[in-house]
Amino acid sequence: MIGQDKKLTGRQKRMQHFKDMHARSGLNLVSLMDIFTILVFFLLVNTSAQQLPSSKDIKLPTSVSTKTPDENLVVAVTRDSIIVAGHKVANVGAVLASAEPVIPELVSELGFQASQNHLLKEAGNAPRDITIMGDETIPYKLLSKILNTCRQANYTHIAFAAYQKKKE
Repeated sequence: MIGQDKKLTGRQKRMQHFKDMHARSGLNLVSLMDIFTILVFFLLVNTSAQQLPSSKDIKLPTSVSTKTPDENLVVAVTRDSIIVAGHKVANVGAVLASAEPVIPELVSELGFQASQNHLLKEAGNAPRDITIMGDETIPYKLLSKILNTCRQANYTHIAFAAYQKKKE
């Protein structure tokens, strides 16, 4: 019996064939690469444009510019208030009634925002970027005060948020 070949039954042959087939299996990378490709495209599409905070109180003017704004500090001006980074800074009525050319509350908030942002701290006295997102009906007097205040706080690269008009 020691020198004789042992004959396998049909079931044993099938089981041996099954073991041989599955012993050589490896990791299928095609599915994994598909998932990562979709993930990369998703991240590229969703991080390409800056999202301005939306507000029902602000109706932005329209523009034909195709340049997308850089991501920076946003000053939102509604009919009632001036908001910086989600915090109400000043009341529009009080600002318009004041004879001062700058808004003291906005100066202090812009200084605070500059001290909190590590990129602005490293820049020192270099000009800073800011985006003004104001309702299209705000008075020029208010806009002038906001611009003077931004310049005093060394935010001299000023952009205005607007809806992009579709090309016809």
